[in-house]
Amino acid sequence: MAAAKASPGATGTGGTRGSKGKGRIGGSGRIGGSVRAVGRALHFPFTGTARGIRKATHAHGAGESGLGKLIELHAVNGAGDVMITVALASTVFFSVPTDEARGRVALYLAITMAPFTVLAPVIGPLLDKLPHGRRAAMAGAMLARALLALIIAGAVSTGSLELYPAALGVLVASKAYGVVRSAVVPRLLPPRFSLVKANSRVTLGGLLATGVAAPVGAGLHAIGERWPLYGAFVIFMAGTFLSFSLPPKVDSAKGEDIALLAADEEHLHGPHRQPVKRPGLRTVGIAVTHALGANAALRWLSGFLTFFLAFLLREHPLTGSSAAVSLGMVAVAAGVGNALGTAVGAWLRARAPEIIIVTVLAVVLGAAITAAVFFGAFLVACLTATAGFCLALAKLSLDALIQRDVPELVRTSAFARSETMLQMAWVLGGAIGIVMPLNGPLGLCVAAGVLAIGWLTTVRGLIGSARHGGASKGRVA
Repeated sequence: MAAAKASPGATGTGGTRGSKGKGRIGGSGRIGGSVRAVGRALHFPFTGTARGIRKATHAHGAGESGLGKLIELHAVNGAGDVMITVALASTVFFSVPTDEARGRVALYLAITMAPFTVLAPVIGPLLDKLPHGRRAAMAGAMLARALLALIIAGAVSTGSLELYPAALGVLVASKAYGVVRSAVVPRLLPPRFSLVKANSRVTLGGLLATGVAAPVGAGLHAIGERWPLYGAFVIFMAGTFLSFSLPPKVDSAKGEDIALLAADEEHLHGPHRQPVKRPGLRTVGIAVTHALGANAALRWLSGFLTFFLAFLLREHPLTGSSAAVSLGMVAVAAGVGNALGTAVGAWLRARAPEIIIVTVLAVVLGAAITAAVFFGAFLVACLTATAGFCLALAKLSLDALIQRDVPELVRTSAFARSETMLQMAWVLGGAIGIVMPLNGPLGLCVAAGVLAIGWLTTVRGLIGSARHGGASKGRVA
């Protein structure tokens, strides 16, 4: 009986201890569960946003084709560029007197851009021949900007002259990346996906990343003038590795040939009069060459306004605003215009691309004339917004014409070479923008004159192509 009584007592005691133990374990479990729940709650906005972005970039077959990876890479590119821009906004343009800044920037633009301009015509053919050239070239452009960001960070505090070639080196690397990206997009098209739609997605991804990164860069700049550059370093290093995550078919030249420009064709004819078997841009339809000329005029305007307004607004800010606020206003207007143009271009789906190019060039010409005659803050902002809108629409229309008129065999090379020519036009516009007198109406009159020449020399060919060639060659769906 004693044993029998002892047993329940022992059991009860043990049970009590067990219950207390379970209570303690249960309490710890509840605390751990609460901590995990809080962690999930804090983590969800980031993971949820990342999933949402991945879902958007990989939709409609973009994930399977690799286009989604390129969209993400271009977003990284845009975020890194804007970080450096934020860091330099108060350094390159505002740290020294205007005349000294103009002289230094002009000098280093010539030193840095001249080799790029001279070598630009061979970039396309070089990438056509190099194995793994495209992914390596994009990674190289990212890595170069990462290292240059560190150089700039070291020069910011000392004010040494290496700041200027490093800053313009970043610009060159950014433009080189743009040339390669144009050649990559046609290799990553999902089934039943137009090139215009693909380019629209890539461009929008970059613009959205720029919009997000700009305030982040401003916040880092408030901590210290070097911090946006450190952020750019991290972003571009991530882009370096992300470049190699693109599908291997990006580097494959299978089924491709080299698109030749007029100068290439003449060279190959040479003294031996050898026939050219490969089609050049001049032989695939007049619409492409005229559209390229019209886009070159618009890209020239972009480079011109970038440098001319940067120095003009520093010396003569818009009414009631500081120089930094004035530059911010025109930059935001240009970005919004570019985003709207990209969205409208995707919606139009390249219907009558020749007519679109003729129309937008006329519109921006009218905006430039109006801003020159009635020069003021509002009209300058309207001009930059209109230029961004029209530039985006015209570029998407050029892409549609290349896809429509250029044989698939040389299409990838044609994109690289056309983008190279547009980058050279941007360089020329920037150089003229630096040396122009800081007179708003005069500068915008010069811009209107260049646009007028571009419109007059291309309108007839584009309208003629729309009437005779466009209907027979079809539209990009």
